[in-house]
Order: sequence, then C-alpha cells, then structure tokens
Amino acid sequence: MSANPLALKVAAPYARALFDFSVEKNIMHQITADFQNLEIFLNESSELTEYLSNPIVSQDAKREVLTKALKSQLNAETFKFLMVLVNRDRINLLKSVISSYLELVYETASIKTIEVGTAFAFSSAQKTTLIEKLKELTGAREIKLVVTVEPSLIGGFLIKTDSKVIDFTIKNQLQQLAKH
Repeated sequence: MSANPLALKVAAPYARALFDFSVEKNIMHQITADFQNLEIFLNESSELTEYLSNPIVSQDAKREVLTKALKSQLNAETFKFLMVLVNRDRINLLKSVISSYLELVYETASIKTIEVGTAFAFSSAQKTTLIEKLKELTGAREIKLVVTVEPSLIGGFLIKTDSKVIDFTIKNQLQQLAKH
C-alpha cells in the first residue's frame, strides 16, 4: 500500500502511540485484527474514505458515521482511537495510520510485507513456494504477500521489498533483448 510520504510522516507518531499503548495494555492482537479488517473495508469503500477526508464535513458528522458504521465491529480501544483522530482533524490520515501501525506490528513479529506483480494470478502451490523462498532470502519469520495482477507484464513476476526490485518478467527480458 503505497501512500503519500508526507501523510505517512504525520501518521507515524499516531501509529507509534497506538502501538505502544496496545503493547502496554496487552491488546495488540485485537487492534491489529481491527486494523487489518478496517484496511480491507476502507479499500473497498472509497465513499467512506472520501467522506472522512472531506474538510467540509463536520467532526460531529464524521463521529456519527463512524459510530453507526464501525462501533459495534471494533474493539472499544480501537474505536476510541478513531475518535481521537476525528477530534484532532487527523481522520483523513486513517489509511496512513493503519499502514504505519501494521508495519510496526509486522516488524516486531518479524513479518515482512512484499509486493509481487504478476501477469497471472498465482495458484496456492505457487504462492506457498514463493513465500518459502522469500522467507529464506529475507530471513523473516513470516511473509505477507501483496499480489497485484498486471497483464502488461506478459509473464513471470516482479518482486518489490523495501528498496529492492527483482524483475523476472517476460516484459523486462524482452526489453533487455531489444537493447542488444
């Protein structure tokens, strides 16, 4: 999930504070589960994201929508945190806060997030094999794959992790051949 670097910078202290709080109160698993579900929900509900990011919409209206839509679905502490973001006019950074928080959790748990672009969707066996190989290469305990199907790659796959890009695509091989 590539986000605006400035938004991530502003969101980082909120994510860190929530992370520290969740560890202290021993509720990291609940908040992490809430944020993983919320991330999926926000990605599927662009209207809610736009509504929460709209500066014209009042804080009361945003509180009301979040209460109706999410309060019964979330841990009480997660919901209180969302209200803090609303009260501080930072709810527009929710996706970045979630991303930063989950990054902290994954780092602590030695879980590495790796983006993979592929021309065709992987089978379960291919995904499992790739995860095992990536565990060996990165030394991570767990791998979270973010797979994007990009037909323009023609075949093969492209792996992105931190600052490394490993390109096994046919498109890249054809471009390399064209250079010679």
